[in-house]
Amino acid sequence: MKILYAVQCTGNGHIIRANELIKILKERAEVDILTSGSESSLKLKHDVKYQYKGLSFAFGKRGGIDFLKTLKLINPISFIQEIYNCPVDKYDLIINDFEPVSAWACFFKVKNCKALSHQFSLLSHKVPKGSKVNLIQSFILKYYSPVQKGYGFHFEKYDKNIFPPIIKSNLRNKEIKNGSHITIYLPSYSDENLFALFSKIYKQYWHVFSPHTKHRYRRGNISFFPTGYDEFEESLLSCSGVICNSGFETPSEALFLGKKLLVIPMKYQFEQHMNAFALDKMGVKVLKELNENSINEIRKWIKKANAVRMNYPDENKKIIDTILVDYIREQSKDKISTV
Repeated sequence: MKILYAVQCTGNGHIIRANELIKILKERAEVDILTSGSESSLKLKHDVKYQYKGLSFAFGKRGGIDFLKTLKLINPISFIQEIYNCPVDKYDLIINDFEPVSAWACFFKVKNCKALSHQFSLLSHKVPKGSKVNLIQSFILKYYSPVQKGYGFHFEKYDKNIFPPIIKSNLRNKEIKNGSHITIYLPSYSDENLFALFSKIYKQYWHVFSPHTKHRYRRGNISFFPTGYDEFEESLLSCSGVICNSGFETPSEALFLGKKLLVIPMKYQFEQHMNAFALDKMGVKVLKELNENSINEIRKWIKKANAVRMNYPDENKKIIDTILVDYIREQSKDKISTV
C-alpha cells in the first residue's frame, strides 16, 4: 500500500503530530510525505518528498495574525498550479493533517483522502466552541482542506473518531520536575513586547521561546530561547507553569505533564478561541488578551492557580491501525458493490 501523508506547516502542532505518527505508519506501509505552509519554526524529522507553498497565515508581533504579510503570501495562480500538479493519483490513500493542496487535489481527482487533524474535530457539533460559529469560520473549517471523512484530536473525547492529543515520546519517557521558572510560548508577540510585560513581574523567572530570536540570551529575569525541540522539552518538563496561546499541542502537553496552564488565544484566530472555551470549561485560566492590565491576573495565577492534569493514553498505534483497517473495509465494500 502506498500512502501520502500531507502536513500543514503553519504552526508547530502539525509537525509534532507528524513526527510521532509517520514513524508508526512507515512500519505498516510505503509512505511519502508532502508539506505546505511556511510559519513552522520546527523541522519535520522525516524526509519530505513534495514541498509546496500552499496557503498560510503569518504571525504578527502584537498577539495576532499579520494580515498584510498574509496577503503577500497568498498566490491564487500558484496554488491552483500546485493542486493540478499534486500527484495524489500515485497513492492508494492520502492522510491529511489540514493540508490544502493535497486535499483539493483529492477533491478534483476523486481520490481516497482521510483527515487526521485537530481541525477536523472542530466540525463536530459535540465539541464545545463557545459562541456560535459564523459562516466565514464554518467555510474555512470545511473548505480550507476539504476532507469529508476522517479522525480528529481534542483535549477530551467529545465525539466518536476523536482521539486524545499526540504526546511526544520524549515527554512520556522523561522525569517531570517542578522548577522555579515558567515557560512561555507566544509566537505572535515580539521579544520586546514580552520583555516589557513579564519583566514587571520581577520576582518570577521566565523561559521565553520565540521564533523571532536565533540565539539564546538573557535580559534580567527572562531567558529567551529560539524555538526548537530539546531546550523547549527540558524547559517544559522542569517548569512550574506554562503560558501559551490556545493552540493545541502545547496546551495538551502542559495538561499531560500536570503543569498549571494559562492560555491567551491569538487575535483573529477563531480556532484558538474555540480551544480557549474548551480549556476554560476544564478549569484552565484564560486571558482574552495580553496587556498592562494582565499583570495582576498573571500574578494571581502564579500564586493561586491549580494545575489541571489529564492522563492522555498513548493511542498512536491504535490511530494508525484504525485508519488502515477502515480503508481496507471500504475497499472491500467497493469491490463487492462492483460485482
